Amino acid sequence: MAQADRATGSAAPHPAVADARGGGPVIEELLPDTVVTVEAHSQDDAGHLPLYPEEEALVARAVAKRRREFTLVRSCARRAMEKLGVPAQPVLTGERGAPRWPAGLVGSMTHCDGYCAAALVRATDLASLGIDAEPDGPLPDGVLPTVSLPVEAERLRRLAEERPGVHWDRLLFSAKESVYKAWFPLTGEWLDFMEADIEISVNPGDPRRGTLRATLLVPGPTVGGRRLTHFDGRWTAGHGLVATAVTVPHI
Repeated sequence: MAQADRATGSAAPHPAVADARGGGPVIEELLPDTVVTVEAHSQDDAGHLPLYPEEEALVARAVAKRRREFTLVRSCARRAMEKLGVPAQPVLTGERGAPRWPAGLVGSMTHCDGYCAAALVRATDLASLGIDAEPDGPLPDGVLPTVSLPVEAERLRRLAEERPGVHWDRLLFSAKESVYKAWFPLTGEWLDFMEADIEISVNPGDPRRGTLRATLLVPGPTVGGRRLTHFDGRWTAGHGLVATAVTVPHI
């Protein structure tokens, strides 16, 4: 089960999700130009590509909703491969459900009700990346204490007082997911919610965009001979979503 599923359960979609259908780019604006991003805002009329037999086997017993999301996000991934000049191929899952990308590529996928995205980049351009999108609604009751450090919760309280237009608890959760997705390909190890301290900053001229820094509270991965102590990323809120992206450059 994915980290997000484990933390948030199967709560009903927030009403804001309806705004995500038919919207413009979300994740794309958070990533450097070297990254190819394909996004889809509707699970009903996206004209998705069919699954490969190996992928079909992974969702043979899945409920309809899970199957639609699985199919659409892989359609996005294959279109991203094609944009990079890589022949389209199955996206299977490895340890802890992480996607297995073609040799020479690194990437990440995300899906929630009404939205899917895949981001791919050549491994020569980035060491790793992680993306996540969530409905711009509050986390289910009781979830925030299980995913946030006390210092993070206090920062969220201040942000909510100063800038009430964003569900900051959901944004923190999304950031934790993006950090984990960037972390795992570099380490092959689990990263608990409490093992990264994430500070969210708001752009001075745009209260619905900003940056984030995740300070690692456990030994970080080694990239280019140097051990990382933090990951950096960006966030946005719009189209009924909050979205985050973390990139790990070569040092």
